[in-house]
Parts: sequence; C-alpha cells; structure tokens
Amino acid sequence: MDAILKIVSYDPGEPFMFTSALFWMFFGIVLLVHALVYRQRVLRTGFLFLASLFFYYKAGGYFFFLLVISTLVDFFIGIGLEHFTKHWKRKLLLILSLLVNLGMLGYFKYAWFIADAWAQITQQSIEMKDWLAVVSNAVFGSNFNVDDIVLPIGISFFTFQTISYSMDVYRRQLAPVHNIIDFGFYVSFFPQLVAGPIVRAREFVPQLYRPFNLSEKQVWHATFLIIAGLSKKLIFADYIAVNLVDRVFENPYLYSGFEILSAIYGYTLQIYCDFSGYTDVAIGLALLLGFRLPLNFNSPYKALSVSEFWRRWHISLSSWLRDYLYIPLGGNRKGKLRMYFNLMITMTLGGLWHGASWRFVLWGIWHGLGLVADKLLKPLSSRFPRWIASWTGFLITFHFVAAGWILFRAPDLQRAGTMVNRIIDAFQPDMMIQSMQVNMLSFILIVTGFVLHWLPASLKENIRGRFITAQWTVKVALVVIAVLIMIQFRTADMVPYIYFRF
Repeated sequence: MDAILKIVSYDPGEPFMFTSALFWMFFGIVLLVHALVYRQRVLRTGFLFLASLFFYYKAGGYFFFLLVISTLVDFFIGIGLEHFTKHWKRKLLLILSLLVNLGMLGYFKYAWFIADAWAQITQQSIEMKDWLAVVSNAVFGSNFNVDDIVLPIGISFFTFQTISYSMDVYRRQLAPVHNIIDFGFYVSFFPQLVAGPIVRAREFVPQLYRPFNLSEKQVWHATFLIIAGLSKKLIFADYIAVNLVDRVFENPYLYSGFEILSAIYGYTLQIYCDFSGYTDVAIGLALLLGFRLPLNFNSPYKALSVSEFWRRWHISLSSWLRDYLYIPLGGNRKGKLRMYFNLMITMTLGGLWHGASWRFVLWGIWHGLGLVADKLLKPLSSRFPRWIASWTGFLITFHFVAAGWILFRAPDLQRAGTMVNRIIDAFQPDMMIQSMQVNMLSFILIVTGFVLHWLPASLKENIRGRFITAQWTVKVALVVIAVLIMIQFRTADMVPYIYFRF
C-alpha cells in the first residue's frame, strides 16, 4: 500500500521527470494501456488526457488546478469566438483570454519582481502572499507556505500555448475545438507540457483525428531520439554542471579568469544539451504515441549571425514571439527605426519571459542589440569573400551568445560583473594546464560536445539512418551500452532540467 501511495502521490522532493525511474514506470504503463485502446479514438484521447493530467499532478502538485483553469477558459473562449460575429465581442473574449493567462503568469512569475521594483522606486513595501496556497490550506487542510509565491512548473509554456490558440481562432486562422477532452489533451500532452516545445493547435489538433500509425522504423527513430536526449542530459549537461559550471558561477572570485571562461563555455554547452535533450526525449515519446512535435533546435551554435541563432534556438518560442508580438507591433513594415524598436521590445520581453530578474531583462536587451547589429552590418558583410564572412560571423555569433549566457546563468548581476572582471584582470595563463588537469573529464566532455554539435548535418543524419536500419540485435546492444554509460555518469542527486524553472 505504501508503494502505491508513493507512486500516486505528489512528492516535491522527488522530481517527476525524464531522468527518474518513476517516470519510466509511468510511461511503460501508458504504452501498455495505449496499445489496448489506440484503435478507439475517443478512448485513446481520453486515456492520454487523464495520463497527462496525472503527469502534471506528479510534477507540479496543487498547481494542477491552474492547468485546468487555463484549459477551461480558453476552450469556452474559442467556442465564443466562433459564435460571436461582432468585432467588439470577439475582441473582448480575446482580451479575457490574455487577462486570464497573462494574469496567472504575471502573478506567479512576476509578483515579487514587481513588488521589489515598486519598493525600490517608492520606498513602500507591498505585502505578497501565495493566495493559491492560502485557499489550498483553507479548503484541503494543506500546510503550504503562504509567504512565498512558488512558480508553477511549465506555466510559461502552457499559457503561451493556450494564448496562441485563442489568437489563431480570433484571427480565423483556426477553427475552434468543440470537444473539451480533445482540447484538454492538446493543452496538457505530457511529453512537452513542462518545457516545450510550444505546440500550436493547428499543428497538433488535426493529428487527434488521424488513425494511429507507427512503423518499426519510427519506433527506432523515437528510440534514437530518446537515447540521444538522455545522453545529452546525463552524460554532458549534468556532469559539466555539477563538476565545473555550478561551482564557478556560484563563487567566481575563487577562480582564475581561465577557469571562469571554461565554465562559460561549459554552460554554453550545458544549456544546449539540457534543453535540446529534453526536446529530443519529448519528440521521441510523442512519436511512440503517434504524435509529431515540431523541431525546437537545429544546431544553434552553427549560426553565422544572431538572427540565424534565433532561427535555430528554441524555435517554438522565437516563432511565437515573431507571430504574436513582433509582427503585431508592426514588424518591419513601418520603417527601419520602428523595426529596430520592435526587435528591442520583442527580445526584452522574451528575456523577461525566461525569469523575473533584471538579469533576464538585460539578457533580452543584449540579444535585441545583437539582432539590430545584424541588420545594420548586413550590407558590410556582403563586401567580403563568402568564406571570410562565414567564419567571422560564426566566431562573433558564438562568442556573443556565450557572453550573453553569463547574464542568464549568474546568480546575480554582481557575480556576473565579477566573472567579466576576472577574465580580464586574473586570467592566469600559467595556471591553465593545472586547471585542465583538475577538471580533465569536464574539459574532455566540453570539447567532445562541441565537436559533435558542429558535425555536418548530413553526417548526423547518416548516423541516425544507419542506427534505424541496423539489425535489431545491434540496435538493442547500442541502447544497452548507452544506458550503462549514462548510469556511470549519473550524479547522486537528480539535476532538474534548466527550463523547468521558467
């Protein structure tokens, strides 16, 4: 009985994520039941919807109710947008959707940030409470801390997902979903629920009504993605984080400029392996259940410009910001100055989306300036030979992005400044060999990770294709070897995915 209660109850001390054994027990049961019901569309959708709700409950606890609220609000708003023909009524419904979703996101993610900013400006403090915790304690007898507003897991993703649905229905680019179970499943589909990709309804909902189809090659393709994603996370991201990045970023004044620079390169690889690794697993899991999720990463550190970087990095977010923020602001349709202004606004808000901190605001501004510089320097780059422009663009873009990660990862602006100062004033080249010897495996993983990342796309596709078409005994052996290596690299404590906190 205790074991069953452990499985079905929410435990904040045991993250329910792709790297936990409990999750794979859950997914095994999901696959088993899915194999029994997949021929019946209604049963299949209903079961996967319930499984997704259970997943979010295990991952986020009582915040489960926020997902339900967002789902119900936007479902009925979608129906209303189809029913009403008068412009003002439809616009009022859209505003309601924005108020509910952005209101929830704003309260849980930015309330303390706004209160602190207000206190600094006016010298007047605002008393903040987690009112959801207050209600839960009163109704259910729970003992949640009401003085600290906890960020619900995945709220930045599912609110943007439902906003895109309401916007598309309002623009008449999408017919509303008339079945609450179908819509709820679209919002809560568990592989991508808490860290993306942000899936548009027009891409996902039509798949609900297609017959389930999964070939043997697709099974092995999904297996390859899952193993690749877990390897990125457990072998590269987590090891580099625990053994190098976290230590240096936490106490940069204890390390030389070379060690700090190494940690910056390490985090540049870590965040890619962590986030793209999650996406690889999510796409693989979805494929095993018969659904296709969009590509979210395309070798972003191969980019030759900041603009290209954002076409390759977190593609679902950058395209969301483009379609629902940059273009409505006017895009590039109202002159160059207005275009530069729109880019800065979009990237500043995109930075703030990542977290309630001035570090993220500055990170967004940093990338906004990079995009503006791209536009201004584009005529100049065309004057150079193509190979010079390409290599120069690659080196500048890579180090521009890596420099931005200092703001993104540093615990505060003071330590971010300390890191930059020590790179300049305390590089200590005579200590380089010793530093590399102390962190040898981390350095090897960083170099190996970047080499693999920069391999030609054709070679990567060839490797994946050879795995998929190999004899099943070879594939099973490779999977077992990969799992054994991951077990060897796995840290004592599970390291949460970076984007879980956003």
